[in-house]
Amino acid sequence: MSAPNKSYDPVEVSALQPAELDKARDAAIAAIAAAADLDGLKAVRLAHAGDRSPLALANREIGALPPQAKAEAGKRVGAARGAVAQALKKRQAELEEERDQRVLVEETVDVTLPWDRAPRGARHPLTTLQERMADVFVAMGFEVAEGPEVEAGWFNFDALNFKPDHPARSMQDTFFVESEESDVVLRTHTSPVQIRSLLSRELPVYVVAPGRTFRTDELDATHAPVFHQLEGLAVDEGLTMADLRGAIDAFVTGMFGGGLKTRFRPSYFPFTEPSAEVDMQCFVCHGASAEPGGEPCRTCSSEGWIELGGCGMVNPRVLVACGIDTGRYSGWAFGLGVERTLMFRHGVEDMHDMVEGDVRFTLPFGMEI
Repeated sequence: MSAPNKSYDPVEVSALQPAELDKARDAAIAAIAAAADLDGLKAVRLAHAGDRSPLALANREIGALPPQAKAEAGKRVGAARGAVAQALKKRQAELEEERDQRVLVEETVDVTLPWDRAPRGARHPLTTLQERMADVFVAMGFEVAEGPEVEAGWFNFDALNFKPDHPARSMQDTFFVESEESDVVLRTHTSPVQIRSLLSRELPVYVVAPGRTFRTDELDATHAPVFHQLEGLAVDEGLTMADLRGAIDAFVTGMFGGGLKTRFRPSYFPFTEPSAEVDMQCFVCHGASAEPGGEPCRTCSSEGWIELGGCGMVNPRVLVACGIDTGRYSGWAFGLGVERTLMFRHGVEDMHDMVEGDVRFTLPFGMEI
């Protein structure tokens, strides 16, 4: 068996010759510098630093060398591969920086522009105000009651002491679902909920009934054929007008703050006796605009008072229609207009703004929940 070839010259292995190593290194560095993007650099890395690259193949040849020749050949191959690795790292950083700068330019977002073509909506202010008004009475111990919008004439008129020849029962004020003889109507007020509550609940009854009502009015700045009311009813032993006045005062304080006076003016409603119109002191000028020399006030038209709605003691005829002993029980009721409250509370001057569905009107009121 022959002895190892100790005089073997690694230079004679073509892949390990200095010129070949320099050539492979320079070719790799040139390709790295020419890479235009990260994908191109990845292809260069496979070609010049991968397992089948010239420098990798040259590194494999070192294993076949005699021990005394491996160290020198390893240094030459290692230096070449190190230069290529350093060039790759530098070019990688450069291309990543270019990509990040390009993304900042190409994908920049102008945060001052609307964030979406379909802007977020908002709950209608009539809805939020109606709920807020009801919450004031819920805090006093009232319950929220509901009733159908398509109502039988008995609930809408007869049980509420409307005589058969009352003007409100004619086609001039009432929407009849079929014919006038059908006696099925779109409710003209939320008062039918009073009757349904008295027939379905155990006494005493303390309820508020917010909801939509319908009348054959023309749409103009201050009227609409569809509008909202908040009805209130209390039936218990020993209730008087003083209790009604206290509830109204508590409502005014809850909605507009303390220190505002209220007043009752005599009026007439078929379902209450005695009846009154409720006014509250203007929450803007506190009545000062009506005094001599007072500054004009747009909210109350310089009258010093704002009309809230109607109220009164429940007519005994209504209680009798619901089977309630009028010798033991008495009650009071009120009706407040939600649109009217919104108009003078927020300075809305035209009813059209409430019904046209323009998001520019609803958005400023926000998203109360």
